[in-house]
Parts: sequence; structure tokens; C-alpha cells
Amino acid sequence: MKKRQSSRQVVELSADQEALAQRIFERIKAKASDEILDMVRLMVSKRDDEFFGPGEFELRDRLNELGAKVVEESANERAKKGVPR
Repeated sequence: MKKRQSSRQVVELSADQEALAQRIFERIKAKASDEILDMVRLMVSKRDDEFFGPGEFELRDRLNELGAKVVEESANERAKKGVPR
């Protein structure tokens, strides 16, 4: 993996893999954006004593759900193309 200046890690892909990644991204982009806004609203709604602990764990649960959707969409798209999982 190649690292950019920020903390983001970028995986180098072949042209076919990048095309697949872009298709999957386009399929989940709007839904993910709405979910991220909901997560931000969740954290903004928390009192100081709820921010870490309860709020943090709720946020992590939602992030895991979003990650599961990425896995599901990726698996579905790969299955359409006959790519082994």
C-alpha cells in the first residue's frame, strides 16, 4: 500500500480493479453520504458526558454497518463478474 500525506492509505489497483471500485463506489455513494451525515448528527447530539463511551460505541456500530454494506456491494458486484470471492 502506498501512503499519501494524509492518514489515508491508498491501494494501488489495476485498471480493471479500479473500474470495479468506481462502479461499487457509485452504487453506494449517496447512501453512504446520508449515513455519514446521520453519524455526524448523532455525535453533535451527544452531551459532553455521552460523547466518549456511549456515543463513541454507537458511532462505531454505525461505521461497522456501513462497512458491512461496502462488503455486501463488493461481493455482489464481484459475483456478477464471475470473480471468485
